[in-house]
Amino acid sequence: MPLQLTRPEAVIFDMDGLLLDSERQSLALMAQAARMLDLQWDHEVGLQMVGLNSRDSNDILLKAFGADYPVAALHECFGELYEAAIVAGDIPAKPFARELLMRLDALRIPCAVATSTRRTRAEAKLRRAHLMQHFKALACGDEVLRGKPHPEIYELAANRLGVEASRCLALEDSNAGVRAAVSANMQVVMVPDLLRPDAGIRMLGVAAVDSLKDVLVAIG
Repeated sequence: MPLQLTRPEAVIFDMDGLLLDSERQSLALMAQAARMLDLQWDHEVGLQMVGLNSRDSNDILLKAFGADYPVAALHECFGELYEAAIVAGDIPAKPFARELLMRLDALRIPCAVATSTRRTRAEAKLRRAHLMQHFKALACGDEVLRGKPHPEIYELAANRLGVEASRCLALEDSNAGVRAAVSANMQVVMVPDLLRPDAGIRMLGVAAVDSLKDVLVAIG
């Protein structure tokens, strides 16, 4: 059944796994960093971190691997690998991301990003993928006290656009992000990447589509 949308006054995008094909790269580099440091790593633990900010991700690592797990060393090594990947252009835009943003530009519907990534890294990734110019505002993980699934980051993005949250469409790939946008009282569409909608998300009745092409067609 085709996606049905109420025409929004603004659209707020998650970034990693939604706009950028970055989640697989991120988990692969985290595993590489763990190997370089001779640390424990588990892909399933990595999946639990998808959509979360660094503080909440650290809690997952410590719970999985113990209170003495050297999260700072892991993040430092990962950061060096990831920054190199950004510079090398190894984090491309997802299919139909650019086309959707161009269509929203043509319709004069303002767009923002609500990402758990810190601002400096988010800006670098968006610029390298040639998407930054489409956004009037960013709300980043280091600019809020409570990360996804708390709604604060989506509320901040709507506020920076000057649009009431209930009049925004949120596009997300993670369960944590969907919960954040739903709690912000937004119209929400999930475009799954590494994670399928969990049972709680399905109970919320959030629309899930195969790609951003479905959103592009629905926007018209």
